[in-house]
Amino acid sequence: MNEPRPSQPTSDRGPIDLSGIVLANDIRGRAGETLTVEIARALGAAFADQLDAPALIVAHDMRLSSPELSQAVIDGAVRRGAIVADAGLSSTDQLYCASGQHQAAGVMVTASHNPGGDNGFKLCLPGARPVGRDSGLEETRRAAEAYLEAGEIPVRGEGRAEGIDTLEDYAVALQALVPLPEGRRVRVVVDAGNGMAGHTAPTVLGTLPQVELIDLHFALDGSFPNHPADPLRPENLRDLQTAVVREGADLGLAFDGDADRCVVLDEQGMAVPPSAITALIAQREIARALANGQERPVVVANLVSSRHVAETVRDAGGEHLRTPVGHAAIKTIMAERDAVFGGEHSAHYYFRDFHFADSGMLAALHVLAALAETDGTASALVAAHSPYAASGELNSHVTDAAGARERVRTHVAAWPGVSTDDLDGLTVQHWDEDMPSQDRWWFSLRSSHTEPLLRLNVEAEQAATMVRIRDEILTLAQSEGDSEVEDDAEDAAPGTPPEPAEAAGARSAPVDAAAAPSAEGSESAAALPAGASGADVPGWVRSILRCPDCGGELRDVERALQCMLCARVHTVEDGIPVLIAGRQQAPASR
Repeated sequence: MNEPRPSQPTSDRGPIDLSGIVLANDIRGRAGETLTVEIARALGAAFADQLDAPALIVAHDMRLSSPELSQAVIDGAVRRGAIVADAGLSSTDQLYCASGQHQAAGVMVTASHNPGGDNGFKLCLPGARPVGRDSGLEETRRAAEAYLEAGEIPVRGEGRAEGIDTLEDYAVALQALVPLPEGRRVRVVVDAGNGMAGHTAPTVLGTLPQVELIDLHFALDGSFPNHPADPLRPENLRDLQTAVVREGADLGLAFDGDADRCVVLDEQGMAVPPSAITALIAQREIARALANGQERPVVVANLVSSRHVAETVRDAGGEHLRTPVGHAAIKTIMAERDAVFGGEHSAHYYFRDFHFADSGMLAALHVLAALAETDGTASALVAAHSPYAASGELNSHVTDAAGARERVRTHVAAWPGVSTDDLDGLTVQHWDEDMPSQDRWWFSLRSSHTEPLLRLNVEAEQAATMVRIRDEILTLAQSEGDSEVEDDAEDAAPGTPPEPAEAAGARSAPVDAAAAPSAEGSESAAALPAGASGADVPGWVRSILRCPDCGGELRDVERALQCMLCARVHTVEDGIPVLIAGRQQAPASR
């Protein structure tokens, strides 16, 4: 924190360019390097200039740089006449709630799930309306650059700052939106990852008599001493998986750094795909809207969500609408269509009654309520919502992402029975009820908003079909010679860690070092040379295959691949690795 900060840029140093940190949906950079106090002050002033009314709420997360950057935003906004309510420590959805309740614009200082050295801003207009590149973020960037080039921020009006406490109102609002039924008490472990859920969960969940809250990593610490606050990576779920099993909990909840995203684990410590949670909540919100007299409620989901989401929405009596990836787009479309609910593959969930904003905690309350309404387990509750095999999001590092996508488009155009569309990239569908099950599949191939990447998602009715389409499209996308492929997370700032495969059952098994046998201790699968499994896939594809149960690396054994972490064995059938979570149990230890 005491490292020198770059001095404020002035016009004699040349033009200022903030395009490297002002992204499609938010602002993110390295604190003290690409995002300095001076830049934060200029952005605060520039955002205040865009507002029709002076009211502005500024909040921040627990990152080490957040208080300083938050104060800089406040200082800049006050210089331009803003009446700033300083909300202090807050989750992002807590800020959205305050923006909606007070009809004030908002700035949340956070870098979400990014590493601890990063920071950034999420902006919203009054009523938690989103601010993205096409809705004010570009204008804010240009105005901030002008202030930095001029070397000063002129004083306008009579701005001021005062404190505000928003936590209690936030908790009351969420509890009113999803009341939990009486009767069953749900035992839940929450892993805050040393992020803002450690601030909000005790007030929202810990005060409910229907919830027995077991806290994990609740101490606010921007250095993230236990694990990164990114619950989409399997390795960051291991503490929670162990705790859920150890405590005999009904459920596990993992939040990211600013607590606007929530990943759900069942009672076995297995992660539930976000699309399954989208389908579950969609059913509940549609039923509530229908009961209130609304006809055919609209539910939105981004285009890489599972096909099952659309099927669930239609079966429940709603209208399904596909959207591009990104919170600014999905919030705008929800407001335009008065959608009751929205979900993304990245575990963001949006609610009409929460100002069309996303809230991980509100999604968690829905899951808790749905479970409390039954006598069964969480795994039984979500069992019907993961019927298909999915690849998860795979990134290809390419020199010409647009050219590679067009190469794929030309290739698949000759395939009979396919349909394509260009919503946020290229989507190709080959799925009809009259087709044999093995012929039903679809994929999405879209460019990253921030890097020269192609992001591929494949889903099919059968796992073998998914693998075949995945490998063919990846090979084609890499045909210019680029061969680095990884499974990755949502569109985010450069360096964002990857997300696990959201497969049909891509659900992480509990990791128990004392109970899970090592690969060497397994009687059922002795170590064999590479290739002994018979997996007939390209070498670079083999290198990225991971265990769908825990995300561990796989080694070759006879006619199978075995996880080196949890020791589960996954068969190879006709040269194709069948990687379906829960299909095989870990072999008994000696």
